[in-house]
Amino acid sequence: MATATAGPRSFSAAEVRARCAQGACLVSCHRRLYDLSGFVRLHPGGEQLLRRRAGTDVSAALDGPPHRHSENARRWLEQYYVGEIEPGDEQLRAPWNQKQLLLGQGKGFAAQKPAAAALLCAWYWDGLWVPQHYNHCLLPQDLVDWQKPLLWQVGYLGEKYDEWVHQPVDRPIRLFHSDFLEFLSKTAWYVVFMVWTPVVLYLSWVSYTSLAQGNTRLFSSFTTDYSIPVHKYYFPFIFLLGMILWSLLEYLIHRFVFHMKPPASNYYLITLHFLLHGQHHKSPFDSSRLVFPPVPASLVIAFFYGVLRLLLPEVLGLSVFVGGLCGYVIYDMMHYYLHYGSPKKGTYLYGLKAYHVKHHFEHQKSGSFGISTRFWDYPFRTLIPEETFKKEN
Repeated sequence: MATATAGPRSFSAAEVRARCAQGACLVSCHRRLYDLSGFVRLHPGGEQLLRRRAGTDVSAALDGPPHRHSENARRWLEQYYVGEIEPGDEQLRAPWNQKQLLLGQGKGFAAQKPAAAALLCAWYWDGLWVPQHYNHCLLPQDLVDWQKPLLWQVGYLGEKYDEWVHQPVDRPIRLFHSDFLEFLSKTAWYVVFMVWTPVVLYLSWVSYTSLAQGNTRLFSSFTTDYSIPVHKYYFPFIFLLGMILWSLLEYLIHRFVFHMKPPASNYYLITLHFLLHGQHHKSPFDSSRLVFPPVPASLVIAFFYGVLRLLLPEVLGLSVFVGGLCGYVIYDMMHYYLHYGSPKKGTYLYGLKAYHVKHHFEHQKSGSFGISTRFWDYPFRTLIPEETFKKEN
């Protein structure tokens, strides 16, 4: 039996101004009020940009310029909904009411009256245009029980999984019933640096001193007369080659492994996809799941080391490997920073952060597969195009 629920709380303009003066970041969208105080540091456009809009209506800013916010970004905004602005003398009236939205004929209605959904901050879901007052009961992220571990639930979503996993939410994820496995699946960013940096330094020293002995030669397994000696002075260049190879591997794994689309009928592949990468797209700001845990990472790292040992002389393979390992550490640190850092506007990292956030909110399947660099998106033609806005007369 359905129970009655209290309507949204009303806020006066004076109350909103008072809260903003105390440090809160409240914004409105056509009378709907949102508290973004906990999100300002994560905002892709920078904290100061959002702070400057505190206490104002951001409905026009959502459409840009400089950035046209995606449907996922608008859905994300609804998580911070706190109530309604009290109507004033200059209240905007919607040309369509909420009842008309609920009874709209799906996508055909959207094509005929696209402003209606935007004006009321609604979106199309399961055959209906849903006003945001109903977001807690009808949004697709409620297809799972968030009070239970998600890993064993997502496989049952079937054909709904791909859409669900690419609609991000701002909440932590629990994967396992076991507290021990759950602990192993989470990692603070500094753990990666503390674990792997000493390994990089030690293996770099081993590689350099081994090359200094003068016993390493390239192609020595095929010929002794034309083999090429590898001097210790080559180590920085071999190290750099390893970092470049890692950046390519980073791109390929991200695009073809992490972004594979599991068959809707295969419970185990859906579960595997969610474990490897889907969980990150579902909750992109879960700080404990932004870097690769050392235990499973060590297994993957050992595999690639074994491959290099088979393809190259021992010391040469180790030199390439340690460069790649350094590239991996830089990648993981940069990935965390792109989610939680606040780079200065106009810098390389500022552009890279905005580029990566587009991958999470708008171009999850079609582009921006490079994380530490956009370089490989160019030759593979997966670069996200820059947004353009027509000037109004």
